[in-house]
Amino acid sequence: MQVILLERIGKLGTMGDEVTVKDGHARNYLLPSGKALRANDANRAKFEAQRAQLETRNEERKTEAEGVGAKLEGKQLVMIRSAGETGQLYGSVSTRDIAADLGTDGFSVAKNQIELSAPIKTIGIHGVTITLHPEVIQTIEVNVARSEDEAERQAAGEVLTGRDYDFDDDEADDEDAPAVEELFEEGAEVEAEVLGEDAPAEEEATEEAPADDADEDRA
Repeated sequence: MQVILLERIGKLGTMGDEVTVKDGHARNYLLPSGKALRANDANRAKFEAQRAQLETRNEERKTEAEGVGAKLEGKQLVMIRSAGETGQLYGSVSTRDIAADLGTDGFSVAKNQIELSAPIKTIGIHGVTITLHPEVIQTIEVNVARSEDEAERQAAGEVLTGRDYDFDDDEADDEDAPAVEELFEEGAEVEAEVLGEDAPAEEEATEEAPADDADEDRA
Protein backbone atom coordinates (compact mmCIF):
# COMPACT_ATOMS: atom_id res chain seq x y z
CA MET A 1 0.00 0.00 0.00
CA GLN A 2 1.20 3.52 -0.81
CA VAL A 3 0.99 5.92 2.14
CA ILE A 4 1.99 9.50 3.04
CA LEU A 5 4.00 9.69 6.27
CA LEU A 6 2.80 12.29 8.75
CA GLU A 7 6.00 12.01 10.83
CA ARG A 8 9.43 10.47 10.63
CA ILE A 9 9.19 6.69 11.07
CA GLY A 10 12.24 4.51 11.52
CA LYS A 11 13.64 3.31 8.23
CA LEU A 12 10.54 4.24 6.24
CA GLY A 13 11.16 7.95 5.80
CA THR A 14 10.40 11.46 7.05
CA MET A 15 7.26 13.58 7.17
CA GLY A 16 5.64 14.03 3.74
CA ASP A 17 7.39 11.04 2.12
CA GLU A 18 5.26 8.66 0.10
CA VAL A 19 6.35 5.09 0.72
CA THR A 20 5.14 1.60 -0.01
CA VAL A 21 4.40 -0.59 3.01
CA LYS A 22 2.69 -3.90 3.61
CA ASP A 23 -1.09 -3.66 3.75
CA GLY A 24 -1.26 -5.21 7.22
CA HIS A 25 1.29 -2.76 8.64
CA ALA A 26 -0.64 0.16 7.19
CA ARG A 27 -4.10 -0.99 8.33
CA ASN A 28 -3.05 -2.23 11.78
CA TYR A 29 -0.56 0.44 12.78
CA LEU A 30 0.23 3.41 10.53
CA LEU A 31 -3.28 4.51 9.59
CA PRO A 32 -5.12 3.99 12.92
CA SER A 33 -2.28 5.59 14.92
CA GLY A 34 -2.37 8.71 12.75
CA LYS A 35 1.18 8.27 11.52
CA ALA A 36 0.22 8.07 7.84
CA LEU A 37 -2.52 8.62 5.26
CA ARG A 38 -3.40 6.61 2.20
CA ALA A 39 -1.61 8.12 -0.79
CA ASN A 40 -4.29 9.68 -3.01
CA ASP A 41 -4.99 13.12 -4.39
CA ALA A 42 -7.43 14.05 -1.62
CA ASN A 43 -4.99 13.11 1.15
CA ARG A 44 -2.08 14.82 -0.61
CA ALA A 45 -4.07 18.04 -0.59
CA LYS A 46 -5.06 17.45 3.04
CA PHE A 47 -1.43 16.90 4.06
CA GLU A 48 -0.23 20.06 2.33
CA ALA A 49 -2.96 22.06 4.03
CA GLN A 50 -1.96 20.68 7.44
CA ARG A 51 1.82 20.54 6.92
CA ALA A 52 2.61 23.58 9.06
CA GLN A 53 0.39 22.34 11.88
CA LEU A 54 1.93 18.84 11.68
CA GLU A 55 5.46 20.23 11.77
CA THR A 56 4.64 22.33 14.84
CA ARG A 57 3.11 19.36 16.62
CA ASN A 58 6.14 17.23 15.72
CA GLU A 59 8.53 19.80 17.22
CA GLU A 60 6.49 19.92 20.43
CA ARG A 61 6.58 16.13 20.75
CA LYS A 62 10.30 16.10 20.02
CA THR A 63 11.00 18.69 22.71
CA GLU A 64 8.92 16.75 25.22
CA ALA A 65 10.74 13.53 24.32
CA GLU A 66 14.11 15.20 24.71
CA GLY A 67 13.13 16.23 28.24
CA VAL A 68 12.22 12.66 29.15
CA GLY A 69 15.37 11.36 27.48
CA ALA A 70 17.53 13.69 29.56
CA LYS A 71 15.98 12.32 32.75
CA LEU A 72 16.48 8.73 31.57
CA GLU A 73 20.13 9.28 30.66
CA GLY A 74 22.34 7.05 32.83
CA LYS A 75 19.34 5.41 34.48
CA GLN A 76 19.69 1.85 35.73
CA LEU A 77 16.46 -0.04 36.37
CA VAL A 78 16.80 -2.79 39.02
CA MET A 79 14.55 -5.83 38.61
CA ILE A 80 14.65 -8.69 41.12
CA ARG A 81 13.88 -12.13 39.70
CA SER A 82 14.29 -15.77 40.72
CA ALA A 83 17.09 -17.58 38.91
CA GLY A 84 19.25 -20.69 39.14
CA GLU A 85 22.96 -20.86 40.01
CA THR A 86 23.93 -20.40 36.36
CA GLY A 87 21.98 -17.15 36.20
CA GLN A 88 19.13 -18.48 34.06
CA LEU A 89 15.85 -16.84 35.05
CA TYR A 90 12.81 -18.86 36.07
CA GLY A 91 10.82 -16.81 33.57
CA SER A 92 11.85 -13.66 31.72
CA VAL A 93 11.77 -9.85 31.68
CA SER A 94 9.66 -8.42 28.85
CA THR A 95 8.99 -4.97 27.41
CA ARG A 96 5.77 -4.93 29.43
CA ASP A 97 7.74 -5.47 32.66
CA ILE A 98 10.20 -2.70 31.81
CA ALA A 99 7.42 -0.26 30.89
CA ALA A 100 5.63 -1.05 34.15
CA ASP A 101 8.75 -0.44 36.26
CA LEU A 102 9.48 2.81 34.42
CA GLY A 103 5.90 3.85 35.10
CA THR A 104 6.45 3.21 38.81
CA ASP A 105 9.43 5.57 38.61
CA GLY A 106 7.27 8.24 36.98
CA PHE A 107 8.15 7.71 33.31
CA SER A 108 5.34 7.33 30.80
CA VAL A 109 6.80 4.91 28.27
CA ALA A 110 4.72 2.51 26.17
CA LYS A 111 5.94 -1.06 25.74
CA ASN A 112 6.11 -0.59 21.94
CA GLN A 113 8.67 2.17 22.51
CA ILE A 114 11.01 -0.31 24.18
CA GLU A 115 13.22 -2.33 21.87
CA LEU A 116 14.09 -5.91 22.84
CA SER A 117 15.08 -8.48 20.24
CA ALA A 118 13.99 -11.15 22.75
CA PRO A 119 12.86 -11.21 26.41
CA ILE A 120 15.69 -11.06 28.94
CA LYS A 121 16.29 -14.54 30.39
CA THR A 122 19.53 -14.19 32.40
CA ILE A 123 20.69 -12.10 35.31
CA GLY A 124 23.12 -9.30 34.53
CA ILE A 125 23.07 -5.74 33.26
CA HIS A 126 21.33 -5.40 29.90
CA GLY A 127 21.29 -2.33 27.66
CA VAL A 128 17.78 -1.49 26.46
CA THR A 129 16.93 1.06 23.77
CA ILE A 130 13.86 3.29 24.14
CA THR A 131 12.49 5.26 21.20
CA LEU A 132 10.82 8.27 22.82
CA HIS A 133 10.35 10.00 19.45
CA PRO A 134 11.48 9.13 15.93
CA GLU A 135 14.35 11.57 16.47
CA VAL A 136 14.95 10.95 20.19
CA ILE A 137 16.38 7.59 21.23
CA GLN A 138 17.73 6.82 24.69
CA THR A 139 19.41 3.74 26.18
CA ILE A 140 19.02 2.63 29.78
CA GLU A 141 20.44 -0.29 31.76
CA VAL A 142 18.24 -3.02 33.19
CA ASN A 143 19.98 -4.67 36.15
CA VAL A 144 18.36 -8.10 36.57
CA ALA A 145 19.46 -9.83 39.78
CA ARG A 146 18.34 -12.39 42.36
CA SER A 147 18.55 -9.91 45.25
CA GLU A 148 19.26 -6.27 46.01
CA ASP A 149 22.75 -7.29 47.18
CA GLU A 150 23.47 -8.99 43.85
CA ALA A 151 22.14 -5.97 41.99
CA GLU A 152 24.59 -3.74 43.86
CA ARG A 153 27.48 -6.13 43.13
CA GLN A 154 26.58 -6.20 39.43
CA ALA A 155 26.32 -2.41 39.36
CA ALA A 156 29.86 -2.32 40.80
CA GLY A 157 31.06 -4.43 37.88
CA GLU A 158 30.97 -7.94 39.32
CA VAL A 159 29.85 -10.72 36.96
CA LEU A 160 27.47 -13.18 38.64
CA THR A 161 26.46 -15.37 35.72
CA GLY A 162 27.05 -19.13 35.58
CA ARG A 163 30.65 -18.96 34.39
CA ASP A 164 31.82 -19.40 37.99
CA TYR A 165 29.92 -22.68 38.15
CA ASP A 166 31.16 -24.15 34.91
CA PHE A 167 33.30 -27.27 35.02
CA ASP A 168 35.74 -27.98 32.23
CA ASP A 169 35.51 -31.71 31.58
CA ASP A 170 38.33 -31.59 29.03
CA GLU A 171 40.75 -30.12 31.57
CA ALA A 172 39.68 -32.68 34.14
CA ASP A 173 40.23 -35.47 31.65
CA ASP A 174 43.67 -34.12 30.81
CA GLU A 175 44.63 -33.99 34.48
CA ASP A 176 43.37 -37.50 35.20
CA ALA A 177 44.86 -39.05 32.08
CA PRO A 178 48.46 -39.48 33.40
CA ALA A 179 47.24 -41.13 36.60
CA VAL A 180 45.08 -43.56 34.63
CA GLU A 181 47.94 -44.37 32.27
CA GLU A 182 50.30 -44.97 35.21
CA LEU A 183 47.72 -47.29 36.77
CA PHE A 184 47.50 -49.38 33.61
CA GLU A 185 51.28 -49.42 33.25
CA GLU A 186 51.75 -50.59 36.85
CA GLY A 187 49.12 -53.27 36.34
CA ALA A 188 50.87 -54.49 33.21
CA GLU A 189 54.20 -54.66 35.03
CA VAL A 190 52.71 -56.67 37.89
CA GLU A 191 51.06 -59.08 35.45
CA ALA A 192 54.33 -59.51 33.58
CA GLU A 193 56.18 -60.25 36.81
CA VAL A 194 53.60 -62.84 37.86
CA LEU A 195 53.71 -64.55 34.48
CA GLY A 196 57.49 -64.44 34.47
CA GLU A 197 57.71 -66.21 37.86
CA ASP A 198 55.16 -68.88 37.02
CA ALA A 199 56.47 -69.72 33.57
CA PRO A 200 59.51 -71.90 34.64
CA ALA A 201 57.37 -73.96 37.01
CA GLU A 202 54.93 -74.72 34.23
CA GLU A 203 57.77 -75.73 31.90
CA GLU A 204 59.26 -78.11 34.55
CA ALA A 205 55.89 -79.72 35.09
CA THR A 206 55.57 -80.29 31.35
CA GLU A 207 59.01 -81.86 31.13
CA GLU A 208 58.35 -84.28 34.07
CA ALA A 209 55.11 -85.61 32.62
CA PRO A 210 56.67 -88.06 30.09
CA ALA A 211 58.81 -89.64 32.85
CA ASP A 212 55.72 -90.51 34.86
CA ASP A 213 54.19 -92.15 31.82
CA ALA A 214 57.27 -94.33 31.33
CA ASP A 215 57.17 -95.56 34.95
CA GLU A 216 53.58 -96.63 34.51
CA ASP A 217 54.49 -98.66 31.36
CA ARG A 218 57.25 -100.61 33.26
CA ALA A 219 54.80 -101.43 36.05
